[in-house]
Amino acid sequence: MLFVAFGALVLVPLLTGLDPNVALFTAGVGTLVFQCVTKASVPVFLASSFAFIAPIQSSVANFGTPATMGGLFVAGLVYVLLAQCIRLKGVGIVHRLLPAVVVGPVIMVIG
Repeated sequence: MLFVAFGALVLVPLLTGLDPNVALFTAGVGTLVFQCVTKASVPVFLASSFAFIAPIQSSVANFGTPATMGGLFVAGLVYVLLAQCIRLKGVGIVHRLLPAVVVGPVIMVIG
């Protein structure tokens, strides 16, 4: 997993014109925070996502790198807020909005 994620972690910033050093640092910090929050119960290394390549390239072209980095930071905050809502309210709403019959085909298409 580390070798696959590391490849994406370096390739995505190179394709989008962002700094790979920032991606490496934030992936490391994010992974450490994730391991602390989950009490190391999930062995995972967090990395870049290929899903964001087109939006990042478009944003860099239209708004510049600083605005794009700000947008990515805000997207991360939205993820944190959603995670806290799910933690407080439970996963029931997620299972109602995204049942296995919806999630399974999406994962197959992405894979």
